[in-house]
This record gives sequence, C-alpha cells and structure tokens, in this order.
Amino acid sequence: MGKKIVGMITGYPGLTQSDWLWQQTPNPLGVWGNIQILSQAPQPDFLLMYQYDFHKPRPKIPWWKRFGKPQKQQEPNIESRLRGVPKERTIYLLREPPLEKVIKANQRNYETAKNYCGYISGPDDFAPTPAYMPAIWYHNNSFRELNEMEPPEKVKPCSWITSGIDRTEEHRKRLAFLKSLRESGAEFDLYGRNLPDWARAGGKVNNKWNVMAPYYYNLSIENYAGNDWYVSEKLWDSLLAWCLPIYYGGSAADKLMPPGSFLRLPSLDEKGIAYIKEVTATPDAWYQAKDAIAEARQIILHKLNLLNWLSDFVTQFS
Repeated sequence: MGKKIVGMITGYPGLTQSDWLWQQTPNPLGVWGNIQILSQAPQPDFLLMYQYDFHKPRPKIPWWKRFGKPQKQQEPNIESRLRGVPKERTIYLLREPPLEKVIKANQRNYETAKNYCGYISGPDDFAPTPAYMPAIWYHNNSFRELNEMEPPEKVKPCSWITSGIDRTEEHRKRLAFLKSLRESGAEFDLYGRNLPDWARAGGKVNNKWNVMAPYYYNLSIENYAGNDWYVSEKLWDSLLAWCLPIYYGGSAADKLMPPGSFLRLPSLDEKGIAYIKEVTATPDAWYQAKDAIAEARQIILHKLNLLNWLSDFVTQFS
C-alpha cells in the first residue's frame, strides 16, 4: 500500500507552503512511516485543520461601497476547503493557549468543528478531546542533524527569545518580569521582535538555533501556565538546541519530559530573578542535566513529533 496523503488548512498565514513540516522527518518530501504530509494536495486521504478559525471576522466594507444596493457578503464555503475528505478522516487541532480573551472563540470553533471533523482536540479542559499539542519546532536544521548531533559548543550563559506583544494580561506580566530581570543586572542575551528600547534586545532572528545553541541555558516562558495540557515549542526548541531550559509553564511538561531535563522557574518575581542568577552563574546544572536533555530530545523528535502523531492517527484506519 502507498503512503496516505495528509493535507492541511490553517489559520496561520505563514503555514500554507507545500513543504510545511518536511524538516520534521528524515525522509524526503514529508514522508513519515505510513503518511506523507502535502499541505496543498488537491485530493488528500486525510485533512488536518490546524488552528483553523471558522469564524474569522470578515473584512469591513469600505464606506464608499456601503451606499446604493446592499452588499451581500458570501459565507465561506468550508466544504470546498475540505477537498472531499470524509468527516472521520478530518482532524481539528487547536494549539493556541486558552487565554481568557479567546475562550469563547475557541468554544465556538470546537462546536463548528463537530460538523466537519471526526477528531477534535486542544490543550484545554473544554476541548472535545483535551490533549497535549503534538510537537513542532522552529529550527532550520534537518531532522537527521538534530537526531544525530552531539551537543554544540556552548560559549555563553543564557538567552531568551520573546516579543514585545502586550495584548493580554499574560503578555504584560511577562514584559514586567523582563523589565525587572533586565534592571537586576542578570546576565542574559535577549532576542525577539517589537521589544522596547529599554529591553536592550539583539533584534529579530530568522533561525532560533543561532541564538540558542551557543548558550547553556534558555529562558522558556510560556504565554499561559494555567492548566495541565498546554506546553509549546518554547520548550521543544530549547531542548533541541541542547540548552537546559529554565521553564515557566503548566504541569504538562512534567508529564511529557524526563526528570531533570529542564529546571522550573518558581515565579515571575524577585524569587524567580534570584533563581535565574544562581543557576546561570555556572554551567554546572547543564552538565548535570546533559543525559536527561539527550533523552528529552529523542522523545521530542520521535514520539511527540506531530508527524508521528499523524502517522499513529492514520494507522487506526488501516
């Protein structure tokens, strides 16, 4: 039997390329086990709806077009986007955190997805199937390189990749902690987009590897830490770069990662700042954790990998 083709639609504008996720397999053209992921395939065997918003606000009609004959806006034709894939082979995965401002929108999407999807999941308690998010990562390295490499040379203590986004209370809490951490004199290098001048950031990066791999430690601070399901690529990226993450998030990481593969940041306050300073003062903790980091990397690459998750899902239909 040939490989089953998995297509995709998403609400993320940057994930419409044909080769999405191909870097997450050692095989050419997006093959993993019994599947091949081809996001734009016209007639796939399975369809992944990935962070898809059924109720995205329509663009406003310009004022000069509002006069005269009423303008009827077309409802989106969802069925045409499903490409003929039957309901039981259509998967809906929500991956954004259940922040208070989006909970109602997420619930509406779950309800609508029941009309089209046989499996519906997200990292929250009110999802039809609450579950951890299958892992994706944002390094440009090949799968084989990540899988086979020894730890890269470590030359600096700690890095943090974040952004200056302040749309939610969680974002603002993180920025306040960043400001306090910077004012404390803690030694760390900061990278990311839209950060304020006082943050003294190194700027936006195109490949996270470049600003993670040379560091012993990485601050991995989630946008949300309020349930037992949510854990994001912040942790996967850090571990795959052979960093020891100083992690702030929910309990999901403890259930998915081996003991000792990351450190728990106790809080986003003075206690947390003191902890970061103590840990990053020497590379000792990294050396102690090196074997656990190696084990965690293999779990991410081979078990938690979204392609492996999709392959397991498809297997039930064979």
